[in-house]
Amino acid sequence: MDEISTLCAQVGETKLRDMVTAFYRRVRVDDLIGPMYPADDWEGAEKRLADFIVYRFGGPQTYIEERGHPRLRGRHLPFSIGEAERDRWMKLMGEAMQEVEIPPTEAPAIGAFFGQVADMMRNRE
Repeated sequence: MDEISTLCAQVGETKLRDMVTAFYRRVRVDDLIGPMYPADDWEGAEKRLADFIVYRFGGPQTYIEERGHPRLRGRHLPFSIGEAERDRWMKLMGEAMQEVEIPPTEAPAIGAFFGQVADMMRNRE
């Protein structure tokens, strides 16, 4: 079993969902990446990200049951994502991780995972 697939059990599903809520509080008012999010579906976007993170970190399979394969890159292709957008996403998520006090024993693995995924989402220079 890889380190990522045990993070839900170690950190707790509630804390992971709280982290996503803290992230979306920041995204809603962010001038760079905020406009990329669906203004009429903040709650849906937050639920989808929380379900994905919980699933990917070894928790309940709700994301897969409701959405199927993540296909993250394809789902993000309509958005122009470069270094600035990636960096802002990482900054806001890092702040959210700190706010909900993701344990220092798990934070590096979570941060590394987010970094890999955020890099993969880039679709322009």
